[in-house]
Amino acid sequence: MSTSKLVTRTVRRMIRNVAAVFALALAGGAQAADPGFPPPSGDPAFVPSSARLDRIFDGGCMLTEGVAAGHDGMIYFSDITFTAFCKDADGRFSQAGNIFRFDPKSGQTTVFRSPSGMSNGLKFDRDGNMIAALGADYGGRMLIKTDMKTGRSYILAGKYDGRAFNALNDVTIDEKGRMYFTDPRYLGHEPIFQDGYAAYRLDPDGTVTRVAANCGKCNGILISPDQKTMYIVSNDNGWFEFQNLKKGESPLQNAHLLQAFDVDADGNLSNRRVLIDYGKLAKPCSGPDGMIADQDGNLWVASRCEYRPGIQVLSPAGKELAFIPTGTELPTNVGFGRGADANLLYITSGKSLYRIRVGKKGYQLP
Repeated sequence: MSTSKLVTRTVRRMIRNVAAVFALALAGGAQAADPGFPPPSGDPAFVPSSARLDRIFDGGCMLTEGVAAGHDGMIYFSDITFTAFCKDADGRFSQAGNIFRFDPKSGQTTVFRSPSGMSNGLKFDRDGNMIAALGADYGGRMLIKTDMKTGRSYILAGKYDGRAFNALNDVTIDEKGRMYFTDPRYLGHEPIFQDGYAAYRLDPDGTVTRVAANCGKCNGILISPDQKTMYIVSNDNGWFEFQNLKKGESPLQNAHLLQAFDVDADGNLSNRRVLIDYGKLAKPCSGPDGMIADQDGNLWVASRCEYRPGIQVLSPAGKELAFIPTGTELPTNVGFGRGADANLLYITSGKSLYRIRVGKKGYQLP
């Protein structure tokens, strides 16, 4: 999710362009262009020095997110439409989120679902169903499954201890079919009923368990390919609803961390450790957002570090191996393609979707 710094940097531009952007989204928004970002750096085995990001969609309203490759060969991603800024062409009525579908063969992007329930993180289970984490701000605040053959959706988790969630953010699925999701709150007018920020596990029988209350303002979540480690981001901007910040106000930035937990056979988390504390770097900055793993277990992390935004390629221990800059844009999420394009990395950033051919293949559920 975004922080207040993102809003400060982008709101004026987005308000000026809302009508044009909305029309572009409806028309497909297809374009392939070099955004002019600096070249990647680090080990060329991960990202060849000749590789470049290609902008393939530029029709979101405020914040693209949650990119994931479907079993149908399409690429799906969320468009989080902040209701304070994303209006219709007349500027009267707010949008409530979109899910876009990009066709790699035609290069065209179309609307898959609108409203999306303010979907954020997207994943596909081994049967090809879309799993979506829905946020707040007129969103669903639940975890849903969409049968991609019928189009019907089902609520997997809508409450914990009988109370609505804050605003689901991201989701990851293990090889036993258990789903783990995070529940922070960055925006939304809805009342907050949960006791705090947390990560949860949904078992195949429908049981919801809180597995981490110590993950900060839990954001991105990812299980390692060997199923032994859970990575959770804390991206704490110190605010529940940054759309209501007034001119000159800036909240206190709290824990910005990349954390790791051990995962036992029952899906419980323990042994929390901090791999990177972005607030204690030589030059502190905001932490990451979403992340994905390659087949070797390395992390590809959307780093929202204001002075160095881009995709960090990290070892399981948190050592940087390569870096893909995104210019001045703060990226939100990453996802690998499938099959012959398993080494094609898709990136959501700003109101756009990007892709780049890298040197590693992504991990997908077997």
